[in-house]
This record gives sequence, structure tokens and C-alpha cells, in this order.
Amino acid sequence: MDYNHIEIEKKWQKKWEETKEFKYEGTKSNKEKYYILEMFPYPSGKLHMGHVRNYSIGDVIARFQIRNQKDVLHPIGWDAFGLPAENAAIENQTAPAKWTYSNIKAMQERFKQLGISYDWDREIATCTPEYYRWEQQFFIEMFEKGLAYKKNSEVNWCPQCNTVLANEQVVDGVCWRHGCEIEKRKIQQWYFKITDYAEELLNDLDKLKGWPENVKEMQRNWIGKSEGTFIDFQVDNEERKLTVFTTRPDTLMGVTFASIAVEHEFVDKILKDSDKSKEMTQFIKEVKELQAKIRDDNFEKKGFFTGKYLIHPITKEKIPLYLANFVVSDYGTGVVMAVPAHDQRDFDFAKKYNIPIKIVIKPKSEELKEPLSKAFTQKGILVNSGQFNGLDSTIAKKEISEFLKKSLKGKIGINYRLRDWGISRQRYWGTPIPIIYCEHCGIVPEKKENLPVILPENVKFSGATSPLVDMPEFYETTCPKCGKKAKRETDTMDTFVESSWYHMKYTDPKTTTEPFSKTEVNRAMPVDQYIGGVEHAVMHLLYTRFFTKVLADLGYVNFREPVQNLLTQGMVCMESYKINDKFIYPEEVTKINGEFFHKETNEKVTVGRKEKMSKSKKNVVDPVKIIEKYGADTARLFVLFASPPEKDLEWSEEGIEGCNRFLKIVWNIVEKSNELLKNIKPLKNPKEGKKLFKKIHQTIKKVREDIDRFHFNTAISAIMELVNEIYKFKPQTEAEKNVLSFALKTTVSLLNPFAPHLTEELNEKYSKNKLSNQEFPKFEESALQDEEILIIVQVNGKVRDRLTFPINATKDEVENKVKENGYEKYLKSGEIKKIIYVPKKIINIVG
Repeated sequence: MDYNHIEIEKKWQKKWEETKEFKYEGTKSNKEKYYILEMFPYPSGKLHMGHVRNYSIGDVIARFQIRNQKDVLHPIGWDAFGLPAENAAIENQTAPAKWTYSNIKAMQERFKQLGISYDWDREIATCTPEYYRWEQQFFIEMFEKGLAYKKNSEVNWCPQCNTVLANEQVVDGVCWRHGCEIEKRKIQQWYFKITDYAEELLNDLDKLKGWPENVKEMQRNWIGKSEGTFIDFQVDNEERKLTVFTTRPDTLMGVTFASIAVEHEFVDKILKDSDKSKEMTQFIKEVKELQAKIRDDNFEKKGFFTGKYLIHPITKEKIPLYLANFVVSDYGTGVVMAVPAHDQRDFDFAKKYNIPIKIVIKPKSEELKEPLSKAFTQKGILVNSGQFNGLDSTIAKKEISEFLKKSLKGKIGINYRLRDWGISRQRYWGTPIPIIYCEHCGIVPEKKENLPVILPENVKFSGATSPLVDMPEFYETTCPKCGKKAKRETDTMDTFVESSWYHMKYTDPKTTTEPFSKTEVNRAMPVDQYIGGVEHAVMHLLYTRFFTKVLADLGYVNFREPVQNLLTQGMVCMESYKINDKFIYPEEVTKINGEFFHKETNEKVTVGRKEKMSKSKKNVVDPVKIIEKYGADTARLFVLFASPPEKDLEWSEEGIEGCNRFLKIVWNIVEKSNELLKNIKPLKNPKEGKKLFKKIHQTIKKVREDIDRFHFNTAISAIMELVNEIYKFKPQTEAEKNVLSFALKTTVSLLNPFAPHLTEELNEKYSKNKLSNQEFPKFEESALQDEEILIIVQVNGKVRDRLTFPINATKDEVENKVKENGYEKYLKSGEIKKIIYVPKKIINIVG
């Protein structure tokens, strides 16, 4: 029988679905639980190679743990809200719900084609009221605890998405989704108070032993803890004070100007008082445009004198206040004290605007020559600092801070770069925020018994704005407090809110009386192994950690971290192809004598470098076509074998063909041995076929260890090596045939997590027990032991011979054999004076 991947894969996919093969039992099970999860996909309707890789990695772990007799939770769902559905609806004049549900159906079929071991009974979609009603309940409880609030603030606005973006969704000044330059706008916006958890989020990173260090470092940097001093500067001729945050209070006596962010609330007052408000307004506009475009710190630093002065808290000197294009409102306090002599950026700014430069720290062993050619930024001794002169700068930090504290002009504290999470989105396809605005009662949360606040699904778009603002049947309501007419919030939540708790809902997806059973969620969580892209390090992965801590404090769960172990897989890369600077698809290209040509026009094709597959560069491969041509098992085997999971994978047609050939080899060799496999007898250290028997157990050990540490490529390579040994093995006796039979069955069993369809089909030929019900092979330590050892013979430290001994040879037996071999000839005295024996390794004859 030939290997017919189409029939075989359809057969087993149908069986798995009918028998609910991968059902998780939860609290009903006595087995140890294991929760394996891949970041859930957006239902675009299309499968790409990134999907194949990500979900194949998770499936290997799931199948391996199932066969290690664990109760494995391996669910799937759909991150179904968001802009792509809404944009597609606008483009195709259809409702986002209809587009989304049709895509979900298509994606279901794609994942089933791959043979992923999901418990489909636990499938969820975040766009259903059954899901988001609990999210609305969480919001209300967070609002009641002060963790959800609304304020007017400067936000990141994406003109293409036509909505607000959180700070984490702005990468180098552009929208994380499609690269559009963001704008700064001031609007009312709902926030989650993630800053209340900044310290815990930071400290708990040290507990995440199974997370990649680079991801933890990215979160540390994003949280950005700084210990320093908050210093109050009185505004000249006003009652108002402006507070700065500095990590260098030792330089306070060298402050010669201060800078303020253009978004700072005090700027409105400055504009009103200024006789140069027109020029200042233009400067502010230019700064905001710059901040929307900048990618790094490499831009010209500019300022605008506000006409205002601050009073130095100790010297009482007047300090000019400048608007500055390098000061941002979301770091520190939005006001920065400037010390030109000891900060290079301040030094350059002072030179540009002719501001005095005052030295207050000098090297311990010499004086600084004036005028300075650059800022002195090292530690040293304080000078020109009044009562603090002569102090070491490290000690001066504490002394000056304590002085300010006692004189009520400052305080010692901590600042975080992290800012509260803006969750309002001015778009339609998302979870409605359960808030009502009443003229009499103000901001009022919806009653929990009235949840969910249903998002209407049959809507029409008149443009990019949300249709909810034009739907009085949605926003016109009554106040839950006073019963009078009121209006609903028309903003929806950021879709990252849905993905912050979905892994908990999987543990109990069907309940309608609570978000999830506490016993079920506390048994299954935290996730034992999570798999997804590193691009979510400071968005999804930070948000979900925050949300878990909030739900713990609200009494829903008894754990505070959602994920024990994290794997961030690499990208799938491929070279791009061009004709006259126009990208073409790989299937349009043919290779002739080492050169590339268009299949139809014969035009010469330019080959680009290998980089992440993307639709824009057309360097994509349709996984469905690969599955149809070679089979899901081949596609899975290739993405698992071609590269370690954490590294980028380079696509290769030759690699796909090579994996397909290997599977056919396994198929054929097992097919030819059908009768032999049916008659296998239990084996225990056979006397014949010992070399192959040892290789089998070496391979079992290697594969088990490599799967445990995600070294799938080397695990598959070990199985290939075993197959090569099987090919070379020519059994002559019944005992050797028994060893061969054991080797073939073991090969099929080890290959199963990587190529489940083919291996289940082969196993069915000689076993009534499905592989998914069989325990994963275990190695025997005794089978790995050598029966003989090689001893190196040295004479006066120089290697003269190598001798083979039985593994259990005694010291006397080794020494006697050496004495019989006449090594005295290498000694000048001709006499052995001493023998030094290192057991099972070296024997040294000394003369």
C-alpha cells in the first residue's frame, strides 16, 4: 500500500473529532494536569506558515504530555474583535460579525487539516456576548475599586485606524499594526490603573524562571523603575509649584534652566499669559508633529523660552523655563531640571540658547578647565554648592535629598516609565464599555444583572467612525440609579483586554453563572507552557500579568502570575522575487541552471534576501497548497525540523521534499514488516542485535530530553539516525528479527507527536491500541551501558596502547593484563616501579 496522505489524514482527523480524542477532564481527572497554550489567532480566514509553525510546536508538547499520562488542556479560540474585521466590513459593505464568523469557520477547517490536538469543546470567540459579558463585569468591579477611570489626556491617535492607541501600541512613533505615523490629541479616555501594580509586575519577573531573559528585560525596561528625588520649584510671582523628578539631586546647585513638555497642563496657562502665544503655538505644533515621527533620540533639540521663571528651592535664583521638544509628558513629571555642566544634552541646549553653565561637581584629583568643551558626567566632589561643598557626589545625593525633605521642598521617591493603560477605542467592533452618563448622577456603571451590554451586530457603516454614535437605539437608555434618561458610552474596549484573561475562560468555557469555576481555574492555571511571538512582550504579556493580579485581588483566582513557562518562536522567512522592482509570488518562479525566471514570460527574476514572509513582498507560501501536495505531517515535520523553535526558520522547497521522502521511507519500511510487527515479543537486554537495541534506547532518551527542552530539530534528527541504523540492520535470527520489530515500533511511536496521522495509521496495522492512548516510550538505563570499556595505557605519562576490558573488570585484572603485555621495554630501567590506575579510563606505568 502506497502512502496516501490525503486519505490517511482525513481518516484520522475524522476519528479524533468523533471520539473527542483530546478531551480535557479537569477536576474529574485524577491525573496530573498540564496546560499547553498557543496565543490564540485572529480569525482572518487564512492559514499562513507562521500559524503552521506556532501551532505545530504546541501540538508536539500536547501529544507528548498526553502520552506521558497527563490530563492535558490544549484549547483553541478566536481573538475575534478588532480593526481588521471592521475595515473589511467597510471595504466589503458587510457586517463585521458576519465576516468574522465566516472566517472562524474557515480557520477551524484549516486547523483540523493540520491535525492539531485541540479540545474543540472548549472553543471560545471573544466577540460573543457569552464571553464579553464577564469582561464588562470585571470592568465594573475595577471601576468600583478605582482601577478603571476616565480622564482628559493627550493620547496617541492613529489617523488610519481612526482611534486611540495605548503607549505600548506605538513603536518608534508609528502604529504597531501598519506603520502609520501617529498624532497627538487631547480627548476623554478610559484607563486601567496598571501603575498601581508597577512594583509587583517588576518584582515578580524574578519569579518567572521559565521565561526568556530578553522578554523579562523588555518588561523591566518598559516599567522603567527609577529611584530619585521629587523637587518642588516655585513658579515666580505665582502660587503654583512645578515638581521635577531627578536621579541626580547631587547636581541641584548647578541648575541653570528648566524644561517642560508641551503637553503639560501648565502650558495652557503659559499660553494665556504670553505675548508670544502665536509663535509658541506654532512651536508646540511642530513639537507634536516631531514626536509623532521620531524613531530615536537622533534629532535636533529645540526650545522656546516661555517667559516664566522658576525659583531655585535652595539658592532662590530665578531659573528660566523653556518648552523643549525632547521632554515628554509621560516620563517623570513632564518638567525637567537642567544641569548643563553635568548632562550632555543640557550642555548642548545651553550652548545653543546662551544659557549659563555652572560646574558643581569636579573630579577627585583635579580641577575642571573652563569653559567646558563637554559635560562632565562622572562621579566626583561637589563644588560651588554652598553647604554641600566637598561632599562625595554619591553621599551628596542623600544629603541634598534629606535637606529638601526636611525643608518641605521635596521628597525621596520612585518613578516609573510605565503609564496607565488607555483602553478606550473609538471604533465599533469591540466590547462595549458598560458605563452610562446621566445628567443628574454623572458617570454610572451598568447594573451587573443587566449585563451583557450587547453590541448590535447588524450595522451599516457610513465611514470610518463607529456606527454606535449614530444609533440612538444603542446609546439612549435610562440611568441605573435615578431611572431618568441617560446615554451609554459608545467607546469600546481595546482588544488586548479580551486576550488578557482568555486562558482562564478555557478552563470552564460553558458556565453561564460566573466567568469560570474557581475550582477549575485554580486547578488548571497557571499555564504550564505558553507559546507566541516576542512582539507581544510589552503588550499582551504585560497586560495579562496585570489582569491576573487584578482578578486575584477581586477574588476570582488564587494565583498572581498567568504563565509559568514561555517560548517565543522565531519567524518564518523566505527570499522575495522581483521583476523590474515589482514583487511576484514564488509559484511564478522557476529555476534553470542556477538562475531564476518567470514561468510564463521567461523574464529574469531578481532574488532578494530571506526575510519574514509578508503579503506586501509576496514572499509567502500557501500552507493549504503544501498540505494538499505533501500532507500536513510533512508540513509539520519541516517547520519543526528546519530550525530550533526560538530561531527564525528559512523556507525551503528542498527541505519540504526531504521531509516528505523521510516519511515515505518510514512508511515503506514499516509496511514491508507488517507480519514481523504483529509477532513482536517483549525484549529485555537481548544477547543478539545488541548494537541496534542500544541505539533504540539512546534514541528514546534523546527524543524525550529534546522534546522537554523544545529541541525538536535534534529530536527528529535522532529518529532519522535510528531509521538509518534500521536500514543497515540485516536480521538473521528470530531474536534479531524481534529487535528489528521493536526498533520499528519504537520509531513509529517516537515520531508520533511530529507526524501524528502517518504514525497512527502505521500503528493501527499491528496494534489495537491507538498511539494517543499508549505511554510514550521510556528508555532502560541498563540498555545504555557498554559491555566493554577502553583503557588507555600510558608509560611514564606517554600513551603507548589502548586495551579493551569487560565493563566489570577489577583493578587486579586490568593490572595483571598490563603486566603481561611487556611494556617494560619502554622503560630505561626495564622494571615497573609503580602502576597508577584511574578506574575505567587510564592506567599509567611508572618506571
